[in-house]
Amino acid sequence: MVLITAPVALQADDTAAREAVERVIRAQLKAFSRDDDEKAFSFASPAIQRGFESPQAFGDMVRERYPAVYSAKTVRFREQVPHEGFVVQRVQLRGPNGLYWDAYYRMERQDGGWCIGGVVLEQVAGGI
Repeated sequence: MVLITAPVALQADDTAAREAVERVIRAQLKAFSRDDDEKAFSFASPAIQRGFESPQAFGDMVRERYPAVYSAKTVRFREQVPHEGFVVQRVQLRGPNGLYWDAYYRMERQDGGWCIGGVVLEQVAGGI
């Protein structure tokens, strides 16, 4: 017998985890919208933080390479997919230039909470 498994969306009993993940992402997006790089940096995983000499350097990189994240005009949370050791949260964003993006957030557990371990953006044809 061969058993094939795939990640499945979080179940209703994982509501608290789902909401906690969303709170972290919303808080970082809010910090970016206020140009508060230090606060936004605090939501990044330790591995991400080690890659930057300062919160300002992190903010500059996000501002330059991820304008839809730094200056999101519309934010819609979609499915979460659990994996071994992390969760991927899909968030649909409308950036400052009016283009739409799917942002795939890698969310990691750290010290009983959640942090952002990375984001991959994929442009969406049309709107959300």
